[in-house]
Amino acid sequence: MPAFKLLLVAACSLGFVSASLSGDLTGTGVRSVFPGDSDYASASKAYNLRFTFNPAAVVYPTTPEEVSSVVKVAYDNNYQVVPRGGGHSYVANSLGGKDGSLVVDMSSMKAITIDSSANTAVIETGNRLGDVATTLNAAGRALPHGTCAYVGIGGHSAFGGYGFTSRQWGLALDPIFAINAVLANGTIVRATEESYPDIFWALKGAAPSFAITTSIEVNTFAAPSYAIVMEYSWNDMDYETAGKSMYSFQNFSLSGPAAPFGGELVIGKGSQEGKVSFAFTGGWYGDEGSAISTIQPWLDVMPSPSSSRLVGDGTYIDSVAQLSGTTLDTSSAPDATDTFYAKSIMTPEGDPMSLEACTAFMQYLASEGFSSNTNWFIEVELYGGPNSKIQEIPNDATAFSRRDTLFTFQLYASSSNYLPPYPDEGFTFLDNMVTSVTSNMPSGWNYGAYTNYLDERLQNWQTLYFADNYPRLRSIKDQLDPHDVFMFPTSVEE
Repeated sequence: MPAFKLLLVAACSLGFVSASLSGDLTGTGVRSVFPGDSDYASASKAYNLRFTFNPAAVVYPTTPEEVSSVVKVAYDNNYQVVPRGGGHSYVANSLGGKDGSLVVDMSSMKAITIDSSANTAVIETGNRLGDVATTLNAAGRALPHGTCAYVGIGGHSAFGGYGFTSRQWGLALDPIFAINAVLANGTIVRATEESYPDIFWALKGAAPSFAITTSIEVNTFAAPSYAIVMEYSWNDMDYETAGKSMYSFQNFSLSGPAAPFGGELVIGKGSQEGKVSFAFTGGWYGDEGSAISTIQPWLDVMPSPSSSRLVGDGTYIDSVAQLSGTTLDTSSAPDATDTFYAKSIMTPEGDPMSLEACTAFMQYLASEGFSSNTNWFIEVELYGGPNSKIQEIPNDATAFSRRDTLFTFQLYASSSNYLPPYPDEGFTFLDNMVTSVTSNMPSGWNYGAYTNYLDERLQNWQTLYFADNYPRLRSIKDQLDPHDVFMFPTSVEE
């Protein structure tokens, strides 16, 4: 980093902001919050309370033109810029991932325009997933996306965006056919496969390293006429049975269950050492009455569950609400916070986990997980299988790679009371959790990691996140942002 920028970062960490930046931002007319302002603490608060950063300013534009004027000010004053949609970056990259960044908060840009004749929509990136789902559903339409209602559509779709409908519709970024964005020099572009194809390619998987996305244009899907949530749980399953159960779920997934099916395993702490809680949550979006029969081949080789039920009233939007577990109207209640560390594993479908790896993973959870002083859970999300839409798109078609993934693991551990400080043990607990799988697979096993579950301690993140697409990303970064205006700890390097 140039010496001048280092001085700016140091100054901002002490609560000082250059008069030039302050004056120039004020001159744009865009609402700006600076260190020392009464609302600065709330404006600069991270979702993950493990992180505390001091931005140079937080600005709230209302139009693409205002975003452009703010980026130009940052460029002229040698400040680095990050966009913030929902603010749920696991490592607080939406605050810059460090002191001294200029945060462009998109929360004032929440328009959603639906074209019912073309079945398309334009969605500004200040929207949260719950509000997107509700608005589209009112028009009988839907998109693939994750379950957490408060997550912002901008970051979610920028780095992939897995949801229970992804096996039939793809990732959240896949229906996007145009992206409206502001580049590092303040230029406003509409990127498509035909216009600015390199920019479009990079924005579909690594957007915040290249631009601030102000809106996405998407092809929508007809909301399913029937949808239901399936829940099965097995309390206090011994680790050997749990390993066999995950392995059998892998075999079932490789058999190609119908595309209107999506789901995940959820593993948690058992009531005694040597055991885990083992559960499955699934979504069914096909014909009424076909949900259970779809997963019956797996249930046939499983122990009898402790409990099982179908949840919901059969409507699609109710299934979204059931999976979220919170209100879909994100303006009706405040957003949550947490203090946590997370990691991920994306397992290659062509080289699935061995029974030994599955068993070692469960043994680790049943022993170290029982004694851990963290509140932890594991989600094993089904991406692939022969009928998955995610895999129909080549790995190099967008910046998002790892489309040949079968499962994505989210490994997540909060502090005991969900507040700081975070225990050092939590880091080694999750690091070794990953190793329990990878060390029981052949050397060179081509697993990956998921960019929406960011890990600031991850080694070789460039390859694990972006695989063979990273060299092209670096080349585009060098052309579009040679001064590294859009920079944060896991941004694409020049």
